[in-house]
Amino acid sequence: MNLLIVGPDELDAKNQLQLSGRRLGHLNDILKLQSGDSVRVGVLNGNIGEGTVIEINDTAALIDVSLDRAPPPPLALTVVMALPRPKMLRRILRGIAETGVKHLHLINSFRVEKSYWQSPLLQDHALQEAFVSGLEQSMDTRLPTVALHKRFRPFAEDTLPELCKGRDALLADLGASDSYPESPATPSLLVIGPEGGFIPFERSLIEQAGARSVSLGPRMLRVETALHCALGRHLTGEHA
Repeated sequence: MNLLIVGPDELDAKNQLQLSGRRLGHLNDILKLQSGDSVRVGVLNGNIGEGTVIEINDTAALIDVSLDRAPPPPLALTVVMALPRPKMLRRILRGIAETGVKHLHLINSFRVEKSYWQSPLLQDHALQEAFVSGLEQSMDTRLPTVALHKRFRPFAEDTLPELCKGRDALLADLGASDSYPESPATPSLLVIGPEGGFIPFERSLIEQAGARSVSLGPRMLRVETALHCALGRHLTGEHA
């Protein structure tokens, strides 16, 4: 945890915070804070600053908070992804938050198992928990938004064309003749399929919506690996 993230309702009128639970355990067991020590604090979807520990013990901590700067700017990238296996999903959600992506669309596909949509990780509290873990790591406070699309064709025909407008829309596809750009244009949209890729019908609808197929190389990558390879290009381009 590189940033202690708190809800706006956790700060009192004096901008002081009373902390317990998991976050207190981290302050005690990992950071080993004592009275007078400082810790980086951010308000969820708000500013970042410093907290000074007034009191701390095994059951509670009282921290005086000063918030004086904005969180880092978001990555100018929208991600559209076929819903991955649940065991992979939590890591992907954390990675999305860590890299500054603020808009995620999880979609259905022929190769997405129906059981994936029953995962408890898709419940609001579980999504937020995974995102907050990524924000704590990257010292950001802005929660990503996530939209769930359980029917592929309505998404591809009705929603995706609007998402592609004004963006460089890229479909990561192993068989594409064009390579993934080293420095993608901004704003961008990235579409990643399921394990094994989209079937030809799905790929055709995505291209008709305005996305162009590009390749990340000759290797068959896992979804998580392909996502992070693509995100690396966007992060590099952002700071070039």
